[in-house]
Amino acid sequence: MVQNHLSMEASNKKNCFCESLHNCPECRSESIFKDSLRGEYICTNCGLILESNTIDHRAEWRTFDSRDYEKKSRVGAPFTLTIHDKGLSTIIDWRDRDGLGKKLSPVKRAQAYRLRKWQIRMRIHSAIDRNLSFAMSELDRLASQLGIQKTLKETSALIYRKTINKNLIRGRSIEAMMAASIYAACRLAQIPRTLDEFAKNSRIEKKELGKSYRLILRQLNLKITSINPNRFVSRFANDLEISQQSQLKAIKILNGARRIGITSGKDPCGLAAASIYVAVLSNGERKTQKEIARVANITEVTVRNRYKELIGKLNLKIEPLITN
Repeated sequence: MVQNHLSMEASNKKNCFCESLHNCPECRSESIFKDSLRGEYICTNCGLILESNTIDHRAEWRTFDSRDYEKKSRVGAPFTLTIHDKGLSTIIDWRDRDGLGKKLSPVKRAQAYRLRKWQIRMRIHSAIDRNLSFAMSELDRLASQLGIQKTLKETSALIYRKTINKNLIRGRSIEAMMAASIYAACRLAQIPRTLDEFAKNSRIEKKELGKSYRLILRQLNLKITSINPNRFVSRFANDLEISQQSQLKAIKILNGARRIGITSGKDPCGLAAASIYVAVLSNGERKTQKEIARVANITEVTVRNRYKELIGKLNLKIEPLITN
């Protein structure tokens, strides 16, 4: 213990000596260079290393936040909009274990419970914080069920925060506005998702979701284009387990329909389902309108009407499927 204490004192004196050093003890040169990358003090005249393994007290030259390019320091978790406080506060874990993974004693466990309770109260202390806390938990639930990726979650959280800033949440369901925000983010990214999927997983009726979505578009001035029906083809084809040849044929049919202008104003799901039906009939695969309509979550009438339009406008010769 005494030797360690003496060595620490000697090291501190040595570091202080180097910090206040003005010339080299060998050549008496005042040209001393501090190499922060290697942690060394070097005499540029004779090359003598005056000190090594020094501590670099600068900020870490690394960042995980793309919004701040000048401040290259990293402390804690990255900034995120998917947490109500943007991930800037601390969290006390519920597992009641110390840093070594050992269980806490009953006294420490009770103390941790009280600290955790007050820490949660301090994190969520206003109506907006409570709203965001519930909305972000709903965002995590929906994203998990629908398979939404992280970038879309960030966009959805940003859209929802803008609706709060415009006071659009008052008098409306938080779940409906959150689901509509996720749907708007999917539409902005051209991700093939339908309102029926959100209505099924969000416990909100499709009509209310549509009203919330249109409100967000109108108040936030979001410019959203219609989804390309080609994006639905691969998704429906995987569920139907049809061949790659039929998928390429369906995409070719949709491209031809777009060129002659018969896709505008039509539901992309219905167009994709009808093109798949035409393609499987051309290649001799046995898929019925009922199977395709079930996967596309539309009615058989829609598939049949779009099918008749495609074969009529494109002059396709298709033999109907004959079932025994």
